[in-house]
Amino acid sequence: MKRLSERPGDGGDMREPPEPGNGANQYRNTPWRAESERRARDPFRIGVQEVPAPPSPERSRFSIPGVLVLVLLVAAVSAYLGVTFVARSLGVVAKDTLTEKDARAEISAAEAPPPALPTRPRAPAPQIAAPQSFVPAVPSVGVTAAAAAQIPAPAPVRADSVEPSGDARTAKVVAAVNSASANSAIQGVTDTEIRFGMAAPFAGPAKEMGRQLKLGIDTAFAAANDSGGIGGRQLKLVTADDGYEPTRTLNAMKELYEKDQVFGFIENYGSPTALISIPYALEHHALYFGAFTGANSLRHDPPDRYVFNFRAGYAEEADALVRYLVKVRRLRPEEIGVLTQQDAYGEAGMDGVAKAMRALRNGNQGTIFRMTYNRNTVNVDEAVAQLRRQKPNSIKAVVLVATYRPAAKFIEKTRDLYPEMIYATISGVGSTGLADELALLGPRYVDGVIVSQVVPAVDGYASVSLAYKKALAKYFPGEAPDYMSLESFLTANVLIEGLKRAGQQLDTETLVDTLENVHNFDMGLGPRVTFGPAEHQAVHKVWGTQLDQTGHFHSVDLE
Repeated sequence: MKRLSERPGDGGDMREPPEPGNGANQYRNTPWRAESERRARDPFRIGVQEVPAPPSPERSRFSIPGVLVLVLLVAAVSAYLGVTFVARSLGVVAKDTLTEKDARAEISAAEAPPPALPTRPRAPAPQIAAPQSFVPAVPSVGVTAAAAAQIPAPAPVRADSVEPSGDARTAKVVAAVNSASANSAIQGVTDTEIRFGMAAPFAGPAKEMGRQLKLGIDTAFAAANDSGGIGGRQLKLVTADDGYEPTRTLNAMKELYEKDQVFGFIENYGSPTALISIPYALEHHALYFGAFTGANSLRHDPPDRYVFNFRAGYAEEADALVRYLVKVRRLRPEEIGVLTQQDAYGEAGMDGVAKAMRALRNGNQGTIFRMTYNRNTVNVDEAVAQLRRQKPNSIKAVVLVATYRPAAKFIEKTRDLYPEMIYATISGVGSTGLADELALLGPRYVDGVIVSQVVPAVDGYASVSLAYKKALAKYFPGEAPDYMSLESFLTANVLIEGLKRAGQQLDTETLVDTLENVHNFDMGLGPRVTFGPAEHQAVHKVWGTQLDQTGHFHSVDLE
């Protein structure tokens, strides 16, 4: 095939072998030259349209795996820069990400001597006015070793004027946090507060008991808090209502310890409820201090480590009353009957009566006339019926191990039948509640009723009584002094003394050890408070009181 510009027969087919001597075919055997050379030497270039050479096939410079590697590399660099600048801007590392080992390592690093200042030339700095300790920068361009030797050394800088490095600041922060919050892991203890819990009745027939006990603790805590608290920590009382029903006590204890996160328990109310609450406290190694009960379940020998009592036991109170009736009022042991609540409270009182009877009968307990009633009721009709079945004048005194409402109801139903009957009740009755109930009935019901107490007379002039009434008037004006709130006030003050002695690093074991080393602490009670590893009851003394026709208590010597 020939080009259109060729004439036929001119031997113009370039693909045919060249003919010798044919000038028209002089380029056939010429080697192939580069494009630029051919353009320069080709005599036929002028007027001929160039046909561009086809592009040489090239492979893509970036494969898919290469692109992925590049993306990952960019992402990694961005993440590193982000973390670095955020950490530097914050200045310190969050304390909860440091382990104890890390903190110690950083503190050691912070205490190590600082590295020597670099001697290499520095970049030029702008000419600005500088403080005297400022070290001018040295130009780094063209500085020889000899010139560098001529540069004066930086002026010495005081160690305390050097801003600590990030690691040093971190170590100091960790040390400060550890020192300030040494008790952060101790439940119920913060830098500003110590929380105690109390399970007691705040509704139902015994609600006045719970209210009076809380009042005494609140008064003692308020006075201590006004004086600076315990090493700057304020004391706080959290309460839970168990209605004086053992079936509700466990939930009340869990609410206080697991929800409210209290440090320990103070002044829990009741003997039957203590059978539930004490095992829970012991299981959790929680302090169980000064419960309002004289039951033997809190007075083991040797004592449970975490259980401390303030008051005398019911057995001690019942023993004192029986001895008073026999030795002072000249009754025979068989002329004394007992009314008890049908639970652990009643059993504890009955044990005390039986113990006193054995002692008075040379080890022979003999027969004891006993009547009962159900807890949280005022139904004493069966007890009255039992008494009426006895021979006339065979029972001349009744020891009541009851709460104030059923006790008042029993006196109301028997006073007319037995005008000369002596009624004597232990302190668990609730002295003020009993006096108020009987005063409503009339003078002949209230006059002469004997109540044993585990604290001095409220209306007396003992130092503790005066301090209590002063604090009560200050923090709760309008509240009348009461034996129950006085008892809880004194109980709280014994605990406060132990907390003060335990020091700033407070935990349960430290506090228990401290309490066991309280000896001869004089509160103004008369008997001094002494604890020990084998002695967890503060006071053993029993005081006697008697109501007059107006419903006021007067001191009575029980011995």
